[in-house]
Amino acid sequence: MSNIMQEIKEAQQFIRDRYAEVPEIGVVLGSGLSNFRAEMEVDAEIEYAVIPHFPKATVEGHSGKLLIGKLRDKRVVAMSGRFHYYEGYTAAQVVFPIRVMKMLGIKNLLISNAAGGVNENFKVGDLMMIRDQISLSTINPLIGPNVDELGLRFPDMSEPYSKELMQKARRIANELTIDLKEGVYYGVTGPSFETRAEYKMIRTMGADAVGMSTVQEVIAAAQMGLPVFALSVITDIGIREEDNIISHEDVLNAAVAAEPKLSAIFAEMIAAI
Repeated sequence: MSNIMQEIKEAQQFIRDRYAEVPEIGVVLGSGLSNFRAEMEVDAEIEYAVIPHFPKATVEGHSGKLLIGKLRDKRVVAMSGRFHYYEGYTAAQVVFPIRVMKMLGIKNLLISNAAGGVNENFKVGDLMMIRDQISLSTINPLIGPNVDELGLRFPDMSEPYSKELMQKARRIANELTIDLKEGVYYGVTGPSFETRAEYKMIRTMGADAVGMSTVQEVIAAAQMGLPVFALSVITDIGIREEDNIISHEDVLNAAVAAEPKLSAIFAEMIAAI
């Protein structure tokens, strides 16, 4: 058994010892979005710091806890806070929790993040359903010897985000009268925000939003055959001519303001899966 599989199994067993039921759905909560737990009946709450081989969350707005319980009669495991390459973790460490959740038994993965809008038709507070991604500016988490137990050496990425789940989300957003944008997410390493020239380049390359997470998680999920649905909260607008700046505090405030809409869609998605 490879070292990575041994580590995954040790983390899996540690979590199993505290919650024996098999979760059906995994959720990743991004910056400022950790209050999703209010929607859950939480049966187990585990600090990342005590789970074997888990990194530690170091970013404000990421609480660093694994929440396990029920939502809409479905068993859910939720990451309240995630890990980023810019924190100094390797790409493999960033996706380690995704691999553990898959081994715990999840069949679908819902991801959220805070992102900068580069589509000039977006505004702060919009929700964007990610229909595709550009990950060429990040480190691929599959680099290194392939672990056959996790999937293929060269996984197909033609449908990184599930078309079936996206169709459910369109219906749900319509029923909830939530304006749901759609677009392409461009992944960067961070932690610095992009320059004006970089925002324009990213838009020219075909993206609608840019952020410092998600794409590595989705690559790992795709390798394992795990269907993914993802929402970005547009927390700032990158294409701008005025002399304004972006701060992490502004990002968190915008994410918190938009969280009720995101939580409503996620809750209904979980019920519909």
